[in-house]
Amino acid sequence: MRLEFLTLFPGLFEGPMTESILGRARREGLVEVRMVDLRDFTHDARRTVDDTPYGGGAGMVLKPEPLAEALTVLRTPQSRVVLMSPQGQSFRQRDAERLARETHLIFVCGHYEGVDERVRQTLVDEELSIGDYVLTNGSLAAMVVADAVIRLLPGVLGSPESADSESFGAEGLLEYPHYTRPERWNGLAVPEVLRSGDHGKIRDWRREQGWIRTLAGRPDLIVNNLEENDP
Repeated sequence: MRLEFLTLFPGLFEGPMTESILGRARREGLVEVRMVDLRDFTHDARRTVDDTPYGGGAGMVLKPEPLAEALTVLRTPQSRVVLMSPQGQSFRQRDAERLARETHLIFVCGHYEGVDERVRQTLVDEELSIGDYVLTNGSLAAMVVADAVIRLLPGVLGSPESADSESFGAEGLLEYPHYTRPERWNGLAVPEVLRSGDHGKIRDWRREQGWIRTLAGRPDLIVNNLEENDP
């Protein structure tokens, strides 16, 4: 997979995209990542990418011309262009799974008051939001989405089961509790079933705990799954 980030702040990506699992995936050639500076597609001395909004109001708006020129250069028939915006569809695990099947993702990272509406209407394939809050710029949100997508690519996590058993995995539930050594800590013991060696009982316990956690903390996940699977 190839990911390209159209951004005003390429330097923001250097830490997250070079460390840990993402960094290893890049070094092993499992994913190609490139940061593209939107200012490279301007043609004035000040490298202007924004202007004041029509109708007045606070803030600045990203101009359509640099964005259009950049996407003309970057886009191929296999590309999917994703605009990161607080107004987008809420990003969920199923979206990560869907995007992980693409071969080329271009993230348009908004800033200021966002992008000219005509860009949203004509140049992007979808608009995503990572939550009901506002960040300083869309680069941060794009990194979150990219992390969720890249870790699903074949070979990145090592085992396909790693992703299936996580929160929001195959059943859409929260993940079961985890324990490690020591067996007893701070007056609390590891559940006996996990020490039993009975893999069938362990599997059943983990599934039960996933349901309990989801019902207690995120019952909306169960409701959403029922609605999505309702014929």
